[in-house]
Amino acid sequence: MKSRPAAVIFILVTVTLDILAMGLIIPVLPKLILDFLGGQMTDAAKWSARFAVVFALMQFVFSPLLGVLSDRFGRRPIILLSNLGLGLDYIVMAMAPTLSWLFLGRIISGITTSSIPTAMAYIADVTPKEKRAGAFGLIGVAFGIGFTFGPAIGGLAGDVRAMSIRVSRFGLQRRLV
Repeated sequence: MKSRPAAVIFILVTVTLDILAMGLIIPVLPKLILDFLGGQMTDAAKWSARFAVVFALMQFVFSPLLGVLSDRFGRRPIILLSNLGLGLDYIVMAMAPTLSWLFLGRIISGITTSSIPTAMAYIADVTPKEKRAGAFGLIGVAFGIGFTFGPAIGGLAGDVRAMSIRVSRFGLQRRLV
């Protein structure tokens, strides 16, 4: 088997983006939920738990499904569709006018970040046996980068207090925080 470095780099970038997506929302989501609920902390805590459960449940259900689909249609198309879905998730969550839309975005995020096992299978497919351990080690590095920088970027992005931009069904509205 001939090594395919471009494929490995593609997978590493994909895994990094998936993990960044998981971490990015961690510091931002509680404030968003609290804002949508008008400052009701108890309800916000309950909704935060629901968001976490639905995200994990979507991964639990869709990881095997994406694996089966990748066996049938190929790893690359499934991973590319997951990347497209992750972009859609960012748009839905950024433009969410209600808590329900934000919840839908979290469902999409859970489904689309379920591609990590498929990415690992792709690494196993395109990497020679003698280099496979190193390639899987690089996936560990991608996880580390995503888990480190995701919450950091989310925290920085969520700490903009002077002005927040909300996109609603009526268009772009600016409001002071």
